[in-house]
Amino acid sequence: MKKLLTISLVALLLVTSLAGCAGSDKGAEIALITDKGNIDDKSFNQGAWEGVVAFAEKEDISHTYIKPEEASDAGYLAAIDLAVTGGAEVVVTPGFLFEVPVYEAQTKYPEVKFILLDGTPHTADYASNEIKDNVASIMYKEEQSGFLAGYAAVMDGMTDLGFMGGMAVPAVQAFGYGFLQGAEDAATELGLDDGTIKVTYHYTGNFDENDTNKATAKTMYQEGVEVIFAAGGSVGKSVMSAASESDAKVIGVDVDQRYDSETVMTSATKGLSASVESVLDSIYNTDSWDTYAGKTTYFDASNDGVGLPTVVLGESNGDAFDRFESFDEQAYNEVFAELADGSVSVTRQIEVEDPTGYATAEELTNSLNLEKVNVTTR
Repeated sequence: MKKLLTISLVALLLVTSLAGCAGSDKGAEIALITDKGNIDDKSFNQGAWEGVVAFAEKEDISHTYIKPEEASDAGYLAAIDLAVTGGAEVVVTPGFLFEVPVYEAQTKYPEVKFILLDGTPHTADYASNEIKDNVASIMYKEEQSGFLAGYAAVMDGMTDLGFMGGMAVPAVQAFGYGFLQGAEDAATELGLDDGTIKVTYHYTGNFDENDTNKATAKTMYQEGVEVIFAAGGSVGKSVMSAASESDAKVIGVDVDQRYDSETVMTSATKGLSASVESVLDSIYNTDSWDTYAGKTTYFDASNDGVGLPTVVLGESNGDAFDRFESFDEQAYNEVFAELADGSVSVTRQIEVEDPTGYATAEELTNSLNLEKVNVTTR
């Protein structure tokens, strides 16, 4: 009975969201399923949805989004079922939480194309991993984006940094590892002594906005941390709140979060919108779905898949680097070009003994060859 009620509620949401879409008499042709966040989360859901909207409106294709009533594999799969029943031919799923549902859906709906962002399909027990020809697995080199954030902070004169990741999933780990390497690279370039840069490194164990995460951030600021890279979804809201009370700074994640708080000096972004548009274009315009089908494709600096923001929305002459003291767009463009052409290589994965994925300070230091950076885990 409860399951039927859940499906009914999701169906109601689908009908409601389709009301304003072109061609809604047969349902929406492109559907995005949100994860447990909202469509305006300033993160994955919003970034991916902006890509859907930009492409679909330009091509006059009906489109909608569905927020599952239940944030679980079953709930996500039920939302996919409703999208397909409503006429979806392309389903966009933003985030690793969709890996198991898409694994099932790719077989259940072989005629539907799935765009899975930041994940690869697998069974719940990881016993089977398979990307069928109707799935495009899109990943991002978060380590490059994190590198740029750490590099910029140190080049701007900061020496006491913080990292607050959510759960130690691959994407969050990569952001953190890149952040440390960027700080190390900048410190080396500046000729700083070994151990000059301090980094407090912490995983919250969740992606939530809550008092505990705010208290952790506030403690870090009180201990001297100047800026915290908040790589944990809504964790960033807690960090921003703490920063506003501490006269400190934040580095956002996934999308440009400068519009959320004056404390956000920059953001380590992924080209969520751009990547979604690229894959949709391969389906509808260039007949090049095979470019992405049945495999994982990484978006990185070479194809503008990651980076720091370089424009200010609504300001044609806006300076996206105006919250730095000295680091500017020219300096950014120089280091970005080195990432794009491969001159600078950034480590994405390291061996971590703890099954939770939480690396020790020693593992981080040794695996990432840190000398200028003195990292402490919390």
